[in-house]
Amino acid sequence: MSHVTSIGLDVHARSVAACAFNLYTGEVARRSFGADAGEIAAWIKGFEDPKAVYESGPTGFALCRELRALGVDCVVGAVSKMQRPAADRRRKNDRRDAAFLARLLAARNVVEVWVPPLEAESARDLSRALDDAREDLRRARQRLSKFLLRRGHAFDEVDALGRRKGAWTRAFWRWAEGLRPNDAAAASAFDHYAACVRCAESDKRALERRVLSEARSDRWRAVVGALSCIKGIDAVTAFCLATEAGCFSRFATAGAYASWLGLTPSEHSSGEREARGGITKTGNAASRRALVEAAWHYASCSPRPKAAPAGYEVAPQVKGRADDATARLARRHGALRAAGKRPCVANVAVARELACWVWEIGRRAEGTLG
Repeated sequence: MSHVTSIGLDVHARSVAACAFNLYTGEVARRSFGADAGEIAAWIKGFEDPKAVYESGPTGFALCRELRALGVDCVVGAVSKMQRPAADRRRKNDRRDAAFLARLLAARNVVEVWVPPLEAESARDLSRALDDAREDLRRARQRLSKFLLRRGHAFDEVDALGRRKGAWTRAFWRWAEGLRPNDAAAASAFDHYAACVRCAESDKRALERRVLSEARSDRWRAVVGALSCIKGIDAVTAFCLATEAGCFSRFATAGAYASWLGLTPSEHSSGEREARGGITKTGNAASRRALVEAAWHYASCSPRPKAAPAGYEVAPQVKGRADDATARLARRHGALRAAGKRPCVANVAVARELACWVWEIGRRAEGTLG
């Protein structure tokens, strides 16, 4: 929508610096506010055809939603796409930042960030909480195992066939409990590390159950069920991909989705010289990590179709495309390895193609692709 007055907002946790710029008259007005969206909205509405923008960042989308609810046209600008003049890099303050945003908006040079519905953002937060729980568990286990290693203990039990038993099993815990130090200080440290592992395991299991329950809700069931038909993607991974994207139809092409994930090649070309390198990694890290991990599955899996997930209804045409994806990606990984590509390079190439399949199947499940 066309606008006359551009409003730049430099948003912080407890304060907002605002700058209003009228492109036609050149008038500039500045104000400072607290965190009250109503006061900010009242000030903005006093200008002719206003539109506001603030940078994406840790403050999220709460202010944008509140201003929109109060009738203010507000967008969130992608901070990674804002190029500041080199002369301004050593003269940064809230007042200048708000004016910079107002000028960018007046020049129509703001790349708007998609503001997800509150329901989608809540589900995404749940998925990210599970990812954090996995990381907490990994760190807790690392601390306990290295505590024991510093004291000269390494789990090395074998089964009847001579195979080494896995860590963090019942056998491991029996072994570890038998090594509890006699010294009071060291015993307290051991108890703390062991309790952290137990709690982290419990938290992770509880969040996994909650994620699986949320994945079966009406909002996510169709997409999660469809994506789970692809080998390497289970319901938890499918839920992560679906919630991070919000809706796949907001990406016009599969390439746009892959670029949003940071799975496209980097480039540094000039004149007659063309140079391309590894993937950009400038995008949604959670989805990119999930796809790269899923792609390793194709190093050893067969191209045969995967059974539809239990409890989900998947349309035959969607299931057929998921089977095509499985067969294609298995052949693709084998061809890359036969061509002498390094395993990590082949895997990332498969992950990039897997992202394109996820986009197509996700849109088919949403009913936005014929």
